[in-house]
Amino acid sequence: MAMEILYESALDIAKWIKGREVSALKVTDAFLDRIEKVEPSVRAFINLYGEHARQRAKLIDEGIAKGEQVGPLAGVPIAIKDVLSTRGFKTTCGSAMLEDFVPVYDATAVERARAAGTIMLGKANMDEFAMGSSTENSFFGATSNPWDLERVPGGSSGGSAAAVSAGEAPWALGSDTGGSIRQPAALCGIVGMKPTYGLVSRYGLVAFASSLDQVGPLTLNVRDCAALLGAIAGHDKCDSTSIEEPARDYLGALSVDIKGMKVAIVKELSSEGIDPAVLERIRATIDILEKLGVSCDEVSLPSFENGLSSYYLIAPAEASSNLARFDGVRYGYRAGGEFNDIWEMYDATRAEGFGPEVKRRIMLGTYALSAGYYDEYYAKAQKIRTLIVRDYGRAFDDYDLLVSPTSPTTAFKLGEKMDDPLTMYLSDICTIPVNLAGIPALSLPCGLAGGLPVGFQIMGPPLSEQKILNVAYALEQEIGFDPRPAGLEKM
Repeated sequence: MAMEILYESALDIAKWIKGREVSALKVTDAFLDRIEKVEPSVRAFINLYGEHARQRAKLIDEGIAKGEQVGPLAGVPIAIKDVLSTRGFKTTCGSAMLEDFVPVYDATAVERARAAGTIMLGKANMDEFAMGSSTENSFFGATSNPWDLERVPGGSSGGSAAAVSAGEAPWALGSDTGGSIRQPAALCGIVGMKPTYGLVSRYGLVAFASSLDQVGPLTLNVRDCAALLGAIAGHDKCDSTSIEEPARDYLGALSVDIKGMKVAIVKELSSEGIDPAVLERIRATIDILEKLGVSCDEVSLPSFENGLSSYYLIAPAEASSNLARFDGVRYGYRAGGEFNDIWEMYDATRAEGFGPEVKRRIMLGTYALSAGYYDEYYAKAQKIRTLIVRDYGRAFDDYDLLVSPTSPTTAFKLGEKMDDPLTMYLSDICTIPVNLAGIPALSLPCGLAGGLPVGFQIMGPPLSEQKILNVAYALEQEIGFDPRPAGLEKM
């Protein structure tokens, strides 16, 4: 039974559980068995909560047996990125600073996923405080890509993406600050969506860059993505940036009828610096769109050439402010020893508690915000951000959606870029403009290049999630991508 459940749609699993064709406990055991088998090689999780999952599965089975009302996703296991607060369960953010931290409340996205009936299997690995593009910056060790265990799964939601790709969970929650859902989804051959800024509550999401962060789903297919997004989206009074937008039935409105739509590929995201093998798959996917009756063109958005530079000033600046709370006084790690004053204790705690990439970004951000350089760097970066928003706006006056590669390359080797931060930062060149503009985007697997997955990014104006999902769904039916990594199945 286990192998029949693995890689099945989360929605199908929910239907089987409700119809009592299989119990929630058997489903949970199947995924826990899978985790036990492949986790030593993949290392997608920081902490596992198998007994908790089994107990919750039993309660769901008992409720169904009694005819009680259960959530629409009742009994479906889920992996949660370890940047989302989980009451009573460790939330480490992949950092020594929070190695033993146990929150007293749930993130709203976690709470809503639980209310829909999902069962948390564990907390997924990630780059420390979501700062990275490869999940190699975790205090708990790197995660491997299920398609090739010697390669990265992407980041910072690499643990969430790898867990879904490896069949350890049917879906997962991640967070996206500069591409941290879409890029690992692309590298692991699954679907990942970054919603419109404010559509999903950030309450309980440990902040990296507050004006950029968004919570979103990572799934095996588009239908599951629509269902999970619908479960976690909607206004939240606990989040001051939450849009007063009612919850929508993205799944119910899903359609493959996209004939007559106008789409454009972004020139600046699909030329220099993009692997030719990746571009070949992107162009083949655009050909499919045209066969489906979609008008496809090319558009130039000049401000995008400065998007990466803008992001790596704005995001570190916000991070330097957000991470100031980790001082060893209120919670989290505190350095031991005797200190002459509180400043010495701060220095020692941060020197020991933060990893190299986090320190690098704090220093970049503090420098950019300093009195002598604020106008020269941070203020200019914000002006570029405005230009990016305007470029998107002009493009969406003429086109329904924009497309590009999700990542400039397929998954690279573990350790290949760790000593070259600037090269690592280029991994997000296609995804960053979306976060700067606050618009929605989805990565869809569109085939293989050199035996590794390629992601096709679909971008839309604010609150165009349904339109994006519909195009992705239509493409998915035509592409027929198999998300199961062949090498891992031999284990």
